[in-house]
Amino acid sequence: MFVIFGLGLTLAVSLEKRLARFWLSLPIVYVAAGFVLYSLPLGLPNINPTLDGFDALALEYITEFIVIASLMAAGIAIDRPVSWKNWGQIWPLLVIAMPLTIAAVAFLGWWALGLPVASALLLGAALAPTDPVLARSVQVGPPGENQRHDVRFSLTVEAGINDGLAFPFTYLAIAAVGMTSLGSWTLEWAALDLLWRIVAGVAVGWAVGRAGAWYVFEREADAPMKEIEEEDAAAQPKYSTSEGLIVLGTLLLGYGLAELVEGYGFLAVFVGAVTARQRENRSRYHKLSHHFIDQIEQIVLVAVLFGFGAMLASGVLDALTWPAALVGIALIFVIRPLGGLLSESLCDLPLIGKLAIAFLGVRGMGSIYYLAYGQNHASFEGLDILWATASFTILLSIVVHGIVAGPFIAYVERRRAHIHEGQDEEMAGLAPDDRRLAIEPFSKPE
Repeated sequence: MFVIFGLGLTLAVSLEKRLARFWLSLPIVYVAAGFVLYSLPLGLPNINPTLDGFDALALEYITEFIVIASLMAAGIAIDRPVSWKNWGQIWPLLVIAMPLTIAAVAFLGWWALGLPVASALLLGAALAPTDPVLARSVQVGPPGENQRHDVRFSLTVEAGINDGLAFPFTYLAIAAVGMTSLGSWTLEWAALDLLWRIVAGVAVGWAVGRAGAWYVFEREADAPMKEIEEEDAAAQPKYSTSEGLIVLGTLLLGYGLAELVEGYGFLAVFVGAVTARQRENRSRYHKLSHHFIDQIEQIVLVAVLFGFGAMLASGVLDALTWPAALVGIALIFVIRPLGGLLSESLCDLPLIGKLAIAFLGVRGMGSIYYLAYGQNHASFEGLDILWATASFTILLSIVVHGIVAGPFIAYVERRRAHIHEGQDEEMAGLAPDDRRLAIEPFSKPE
């Protein structure tokens, strides 16, 4: 396992660049490699959460960490200032597309797969959120690029927020286990899981993001920046703290504080990263922070991709039936595209841009996390069907979106359908005071 993981890490960067020439993604290759290696008689341990509770627990913790790392990276990468107008294209994806997806998948789970209501709800909640981990190829680039790309922006922010918004419905599924009728438990769910946990997560994320930005740019960065030699125009601020330690510390702090006050840690991490990113928009610190957390994410991603391939080789798909496979196919090709198009109907993007947002809703590690979390916190019936359906859907998404995303995004950009009509491609949506700063994002402060 050390040999496999070591080779995987060593080859990841070069392979990702080479695969991009053929419109392939790294997850496709690494999941296939994990499947092949764990199918060989090498004595590697099986990884199957339907048979071993420890595997489900390990999957919950590992996918939990990689999701919060991905949320941090996504939040830091967003250059666009937060405002209702700038982010107006995002809200319909969260309040229309996501609930419709949960309802449609849950209904199919109950009607087509014969799952109990609680298990069907868990399936809908797990498969509804788009994934910030495996959607790297369709997300915005590193901070400081200052180019408008409404398609990538929508997919990035949607994945950043809806991974937290899937939690209320996961809790609803857990609460519904053993319940035969509505009652006071539904009111408790609405007040605690739907309202308080979201508000608390957002509030903690905002506070930690503000505090972290103050710590970096006011307390730690001012003195070193003043020491830059004036004659050296290319000099960059030399921070007295380690960027990586602060980024990782802030990530864990925001997530932990949100969980302590019964809030959603996923929301706190993303909101905190976006909040910190709004401070000192031209600072090179954001690019350094993004690079560090991106490296952490890639390290864990290699292990998770091999692990998912191992799950497939260990029999997690043994319970897959044609109706279960059709649920996954319907989600990727029908439910998500129609829900996305409906939610973006009032958006002034060209039709092909709307279709890209609607279709490129990648499923991945978040779905594994929510299923593992549900399994570890309640006794759901039909776990083998749940895992088989979710694993097939993730595999289908990895293959389809991994092949289609690159050429689809390139086609959208050639048609200039990636920006709203009447908007300039470069620096559109930046606050007026930031436009000059965005031209020379790493220039020496005056």
